Amino acid sequence: MLIIKLFYFYPGKICLFLQKNYSVNYLSVENVAKSFGELKLFSNISFGINEGQKVGFVAKNGTGKTTLLHILAGTEAPDDGRVVYRKDITSAFLAQEPDLDPKLTVEETIFAGDNETLKVIARYEKALENPDDAEAYQRAFEEMDMLQAWDFETQYKQILFKLKLEELDKLVGELSGGQKKRLALANMLLHKPDFIIMDEPTNHLDLDMIEWLEEYFRKENFTIFMVTHDRYFLERVCNEIVELEDGQLYTYKGNYSYYLDKKDARIELDQTNTDKAKQLFKKELDWMRRQPKARTTKSKSRIDDFHEIKDRASKRRNDHQVQLEINMERLGSKIVELHKISKSYEDKQLLDGFEYNFQKGERIGIIGKNGTGKSTFLNILTGKIKPDSGKVIIGDTIKFGYYTQGGIQAKPGQKVIDVIKEFGEYIPLAKGRQISAGQLLERFLFDRKKQYDFVEKLSGGERKRLYLCTVLIQNPNFLILDEPTNDLDIVTLNVLENFLLDFPGCLVVVSHDRYFMDKIVDHLFVFKGNTEVQDFPGNYSDYREYEASQTAEANASQKAEVPVEKTKKSTNDSNGLTYNEQKEFGKLEKEILNLEKRKEKLQQKFLENLSGKQIDEASLELQKVMDEIETKTERWFELGAKVQ
Repeated sequence: MLIIKLFYFYPGKICLFLQKNYSVNYLSVENVAKSFGELKLFSNISFGINEGQKVGFVAKNGTGKTTLLHILAGTEAPDDGRVVYRKDITSAFLAQEPDLDPKLTVEETIFAGDNETLKVIARYEKALENPDDAEAYQRAFEEMDMLQAWDFETQYKQILFKLKLEELDKLVGELSGGQKKRLALANMLLHKPDFIIMDEPTNHLDLDMIEWLEEYFRKENFTIFMVTHDRYFLERVCNEIVELEDGQLYTYKGNYSYYLDKKDARIELDQTNTDKAKQLFKKELDWMRRQPKARTTKSKSRIDDFHEIKDRASKRRNDHQVQLEINMERLGSKIVELHKISKSYEDKQLLDGFEYNFQKGERIGIIGKNGTGKSTFLNILTGKIKPDSGKVIIGDTIKFGYYTQGGIQAKPGQKVIDVIKEFGEYIPLAKGRQISAGQLLERFLFDRKKQYDFVEKLSGGERKRLYLCTVLIQNPNFLILDEPTNDLDIVTLNVLENFLLDFPGCLVVVSHDRYFMDKIVDHLFVFKGNTEVQDFPGNYSDYREYEASQTAEANASQKAEVPVEKTKKSTNDSNGLTYNEQKEFGKLEKEILNLEKRKEKLQQKFLENLSGKQIDEASLELQKVMDEIETKTERWFELGAKVQ
């Protein structure tokens, strides 16, 4: 069939291409608009989603990401426009706060939904009760086969186990907010809808769960439209990124890395066009001043053009890059010392004789499964709770800044600027300069108008951003952040990362955001449970590589236990590799290097003026190259782990 594809190269210009495409259209969004009072979130939003697309939706907090998801899910109506679904598809919506029946148990919730597999199982059980109806039995048997319903019980128990929901008879009303979100996620996955909409699916998941979910989405044939701040999740799951910026939609046919490259190219092109428009504007302005009052038809046309040029020339772009030279209170020789710290709750011991002395400028990330003691450790560190035994010694000059998961509690009728001024008027900078509370808010994307909004009008992400500002305005020299990335948009995350990269004090971060951790920290405390805490020198990706190498070594040692007479090895196996593996190892290095060069050339190709067909072909080729790089890199690490 013929479909119209939209490619947005720069604001105000939409290029249309008619192209033959055999993908089935699942959803069409046509000129959708939404406002709340005077606040206009978006207008004339149009796009389509086809079968097999996994789309990440990117936009700043407060621009209506969650509202758009609710409009797509049908739980909220647009002011204008419409959302059209294909009639024969099933869809599901994973909201940030799912609506579940508190009176049902975890297992009953799974069976209470409108699940096609459960209907098939019910028809099969009914057919068994009526053995004389051979036709009904055969039809039910074939349906069970088609939906693979025979092992449904195994499937739902496996998924619940992966999401740490082992207490099947526990009431939903007794679950935490995070457990309810995970139960809603499990229910959605088991329904296996054709099209799923997700709002921050990785919130309340630990790192193991997130990586399991990534792999699940890569294997299963879902069509997805989601909002998430987890950039590695966008990188590994999505094959398309849609960005809403200044009321304009931009579509990028690739994963998160591809989006970043193309966005940079678009911004550069925007700047070039703006510079040209400014030059033309000066020229036309001079012409306008010289013209007599009487205008010809030709000159009136030129006047109209002049006003269009003026609009383009006056365009401004603010990238919100934060660069602060903070003049915080000096750290003394003694920072924080932990001596033989132990802590337990009832029969569960979290810490046992833990010791550590913090040094100047340390940047420590804390990872581990839920319930292993991460938040308890932070509360002991800051004196909010006392250890059962051991001692915490804090240096005289230490000033903690503690961002917790609890968030901010503003007074009714309080304005944004008033909230932050309760904690401080300014941050001192180097060379006697300072940054005021209002200026800090601006750097964290609260413009002057927004600063005088009431706090109750802010979105969830904006409240988290304001809370961050209240912690930072106090000018701490030891900063502790407990899950700071939850509910923050990607633009704000970049701002926060830039701030933290310039932060000269000590930093401790608990986060499930692997991209954030890789960028910010240089070593880890890995909470493994049963009081074990590993001090690992490196970031999260380093740790995962280390774990993979440990697994490879364990597998290699198991193979080494095979009797020598049954193993035939090359005489050249001095470094743990056979002769053929040594050749393969060297060859892989060259192949990966060549593929990286090929990837770079393909990415550059997108800067050219391509047709719709050429863009699709180049996108497919780029994805193929990236998959090949990933496969060969995994094999390279596998062989590298054997090298002694």
